[in-house]
Amino acid sequence: MKVIAITGTRKGIGRFLAEQYLERGWTVVGCSRDASDLSHEHYSHYTLDVADEQAVASMMQDVRRKHGRLDALLNNAGIASMNHVLLTPASTLQRVFATNVMGTFLFCREAAKLMGRRKFGRIVNFATVATPLKLEGEAVYAASKAAVVSLTEVLARELAPMGITVNAVGPTPVPTDLVGSVPEVKMTALIARQAIPRYGTMEDVLNVCDFFLRDESDFVTGQTLYLGGV
Repeated sequence: MKVIAITGTRKGIGRFLAEQYLERGWTVVGCSRDASDLSHEHYSHYTLDVADEQAVASMMQDVRRKHGRLDALLNNAGIASMNHVLLTPASTLQRVFATNVMGTFLFCREAAKLMGRRKFGRIVNFATVATPLKLEGEAVYAASKAAVVSLTEVLARELAPMGITVNAVGPTPVPTDLVGSVPEVKMTALIARQAIPRYGTMEDVLNVCDFFLRDESDFVTGQTLYLGGV
């Protein structure tokens, strides 16, 4: 049975992805800062901060002991903070970069150690259209995800000899808690800048993840696929 790790599975896109892969017969290991009520015989949940190096390493060691393998990783966990740069405290930058960059890095590193044992792995990181759209009010969030894209491109080269591909999906706004606090007028203006002017769906994100995870996608690495036509 294939094993997939998904971060941020308590709610939103992460929860949706976990449920989808469970339905398809995968073993899913998920995590979030808070406990999850997702109950399934092939689901294990770890309560941790993705920026906690020891906690992430311990989770992956536990995956190795229990399952002996890890086939895929979806680095979904992420946070945003919409604010003008002049009104953004340093603490916000530290918090956003800790989750979005440090968390992605740590999971990539620890997952690759486990994937490398079998010379196979699929890593999908999460970018955002806020970066190529240079979205006003999202300087810190967009910059953190730009770092994720750069990390994705370099790791793709470093991990290729181990049979591991590393790609990223850049969703447009999907109706979740992450965008729920953004004024509707700003969301409307953002969506109007897309080639296809609509909100994204969780199925749109799943579709890209499915493509990157396919066995046949072994020649696709270091790519970031933005949705909506930005």
